[in-house]
Amino acid sequence: MNAAVLVVRLLLGALLVVAGALKVGHAAELASTIANFRLLPATITGPLAVGLPYFELLLGAYLIGGLFTRGAAVVAAAQFVLYAGVIASAVLRHIPAHCGCFGPGDAATADWPHVALDLALAGASGFVAYGAPGALALDRKLRSAA
Repeated sequence: MNAAVLVVRLLLGALLVVAGALKVGHAAELASTIANFRLLPATITGPLAVGLPYFELLLGAYLIGGLFTRGAAVVAAAQFVLYAGVIASAVLRHIPAHCGCFGPGDAATADWPHVALDLALAGASGFVAYGAPGALALDRKLRSAA
């Protein structure tokens, strides 16, 4: 179980780090992508577009390192469920939005397969939370040092 949690934790962490890194420095494009979903007021989309990439980078780093593993995995699961809800909302309202998951170069359209993928990622995050921290986690080293 520890090895499986490690593998899933590393994959999720890497996915979040890559997604965040591809968004850094592209706040205007990300704000436009977020605004296209027509769910948030303009006063929120700008700050969200600035902070979201760094949040994803930090969350991914926590998962890769196995630091605050259970909490990071729960937050990641909630984030993926939220993403699924946002995309499902666009699909149901027939809004032709791009998901923007991997920065401004990501032209993938919000659709049901993206909803399913985000829900699968939420499930994988739940698995990590359940089995946390997994092998080679900093959480284990910190606990044994205390």
